[in-house]
Amino acid sequence: MDIASLRKKHPDHWMHAAALRMLAVDAVEKANSGHPGMPMGMADVATVLFSKHLKFDPKAPDWPDRDRFVLSAGHGSMLLYALLHLTGYEAMTIDQIKAFRQWGSITPGHPEYGHTPGVETTTGPLGQGVATAVGMAMAEEALRARFGRRVQDHYTYVIAGDGCLMEGISHEAIGLAGKQKLGKLIVLWDNNNISIDGEVTLSDITDQRKRFAAAGWQVLACDGHDPDDIDAALTQAKTSKKPTLIACKTHIGLGSVVQDSPKAHGAPLGAENVAKLREVYGWPSPPFEIPDEIAAWWAEVGARGGALRQEWDDRIGSLTTPRQTEIARVFEGGAPRRLSATIKALKKQISDEGPKLATRKSSELVLEVVNPIMPETIGGSADLTGSNNTRTADLDIFDASNRKGRYVHYGIREHGMAAAMNGMVLHGGIRPYGGTFLVFTDYARGALRLSALMGVPTVYVMTHDSIGLGEDGPTHQPVEHLAICRATPNSWTFRPCDTVETAEAWELALTSDKTPSVLALSRQGLPTLRREHKNKNLTAQGAYVLLEAEAKRRAILIATGSEVEIAVAARALLEAEGIGTRVVSMPSMELFAAQDEKYRRKVLPAGPVRVGIEAGVRDGGWDRWLLGERGREAKAGFVGMDSFGASAPASRLYEEFGITAEAVADKVRALLG
Repeated sequence: MDIASLRKKHPDHWMHAAALRMLAVDAVEKANSGHPGMPMGMADVATVLFSKHLKFDPKAPDWPDRDRFVLSAGHGSMLLYALLHLTGYEAMTIDQIKAFRQWGSITPGHPEYGHTPGVETTTGPLGQGVATAVGMAMAEEALRARFGRRVQDHYTYVIAGDGCLMEGISHEAIGLAGKQKLGKLIVLWDNNNISIDGEVTLSDITDQRKRFAAAGWQVLACDGHDPDDIDAALTQAKTSKKPTLIACKTHIGLGSVVQDSPKAHGAPLGAENVAKLREVYGWPSPPFEIPDEIAAWWAEVGARGGALRQEWDDRIGSLTTPRQTEIARVFEGGAPRRLSATIKALKKQISDEGPKLATRKSSELVLEVVNPIMPETIGGSADLTGSNNTRTADLDIFDASNRKGRYVHYGIREHGMAAAMNGMVLHGGIRPYGGTFLVFTDYARGALRLSALMGVPTVYVMTHDSIGLGEDGPTHQPVEHLAICRATPNSWTFRPCDTVETAEAWELALTSDKTPSVLALSRQGLPTLRREHKNKNLTAQGAYVLLEAEAKRRAILIATGSEVEIAVAARALLEAEGIGTRVVSMPSMELFAAQDEKYRRKVLPAGPVRVGIEAGVRDGGWDRWLLGERGREAKAGFVGMDSFGASAPASRLYEEFGITAEAVADKVRALLG
C-alpha cells in the first residue's frame, strides 16, 4: 500500500481519517489493550460515511429520525469512540478516550448500549450487529408506513468484518433482510481477509458477494481507502430497493509494520512502531492532540445534523396533538392507558368462566385483546406460528408488499429473530415479541443474553416448556432451559400456571422498561386455578399463596407452571390425612427475589417442610427457596427432572418420571418422618 500516494491524492481527507486512526492507536497504546487494526483499516470508510452520508445530531443522540450506525465489528470500538469525540458528543471527552478500557469510563472494550451516548447497540459477539441492524431497518419500514416519511425516513448503516460474516447468525440475518427487501439497510464489509488465526482462507472460501446476491441483496465493491470510490458506492447503494452490501477492500493496520497481518488485530503496536507510524501518516501531533483545523472540520461535520433535526422537530410540531402524543409515547416505550384495564377485564372473564387451556393458547387470548390497543406490537415466530399461537386475527403479514403488517414470518431463524427483535426495541417505537419452542432458546441464546445485557424489554414467547409436550421426545423437551434463563442477570422468566397468570405476565412484559421477558408456556391444557378475581397483579410479586392450609400448616408446596395443578392435587391428598398444606405459585423467581424480606417471609415462613415441583432440573434456582429463606436441607425436597425426557404421551411421561401428586405427597410424608 503506497501511503505517500494516498496522502498526495486526497490530502485533506487523509488527515481527517488520520485523526481517527491516531486516536485509536494512542488509546490502545495507553490502555496496553485493544484492537487497533480495524480502526486503522476502516477509518477512510468511516470518514466518508459520517461526513457525507450519515444523518445524525450529537446534541440529540436519541433523535428518532437519525440514521442508525452499527459497529458490528465491535472489537474496533475505538473507531466509534473517536467518531463520537470528534463530531461533538458531549459525554465523549478526550479524557474518556484516554480512559479506554478502564473502570468507570464510557469507553469499554466493546461498545455497550446504554453505557455510552451515541452507541446504538452492544456489539462484540461477532455477527450480532448485522442481525440487530436488520431489526432496526424493519422498524424504520414499519414506522414509516404507520406515521409517514415526515416522521420516519432514514438509513441503517453497518460496519461488519470477515468474522461477522462467518458467524452463523449472519446467514439468518442476510436471508431475512433480502426477503424483506430492506432497501435502507447498507452493510459496509471490512474486506481485509485477516482473522486472528491468519488469512481468512485458512478456514473459509465463501464468495461473500455471491452469497449476499443469492440472498437478494445489491452487491457493490469499492477501494476502502479511496474516498471518492467509497462515496460513489454509498451513493449508489441508496438507489436500490434491496439491502446493499459494499465490499470495502481494506488493509488491516494500514501503514504499520504489522499491516495485513493478524498481529494488527488485537494488541498495541508498541511505542517504537507508533512513532514510525506518525512519520508514515505525516501526523506530528503528540498522543490525544488533534490539530485545530482538523478538529474544527470534524466539529462542523457533527454540527450539520442540527438543522435537519430542527426541521424534523418543526414537522412533528405541525402534526395534530393526538398524533404528536402517540409518536412520543411509542418512542418513549410507554404502554397505552387502556392496557391495565384490558388485562383486568380478561382476568375477570377467565376467573368467571374457568376454561382449561394450554398457556400457549392463554397467551393468544391475551394478545387478542392487547394487539388492537397496542399498535406498536410486532409479533412473529420462527416457523412455529400455529404452535406458538403468536398471530392474532388483526395482524397482517409484514413484508415488502405490506409494511403496515404487524406479523413477521422469521423462518427457521431463532437467533436472527431474537437479534432482529432487539434491533426493533433499540430503534424505538416498536414492542416486538417472537415465538419458538423453549428448547430452542439454545439457538437464540447469544441475542437473548444481549437483550438482558443491554436492558431492552424484548419479549420471548417460548412454548412447549417441558416434558408435557409429549411425543416429540427429549430433543424437544427442555429440562435445563429454565435454569439457564433464570441464571441470566436482568431477565424475567415467567412460567404461568393458568390463563390469569399468563395475562399478568404479559402485562409485566409489555410494561417493562429495561428487562427482557421469557414466557415459558405449556403445550398441554391446564385448568384455571385462579377462580377468585383480583385486580392486583399477583405475578408481579413473583410468588404468592394460591391455597392456604386448612389443617395446621406442616408443609409448603412451591410450584410453577403446569406443576401447580399437581401441587393442588397433592395438597388435597395431604389435607385428607390432616397434614395442613400451603400451595405457593411461583411464576417468576426473579420477581419474588426482588420482594422485600417481610413479604418473602410471609410466603415462605420457617417451620413447615418444603417441596419444590417443576418439570425441569433442580438447578433452576430452586435451592434458594428450598434451603435458603428460612428453609433447611433436612426439611426440603424436590420433585422434578434429573435427566433428559423421552418420547411418549405427556401423561405417561409424568408418571414415569415421578412428577405426580402421589409422588409429591410421598415426599412430604418422608420429610415429616
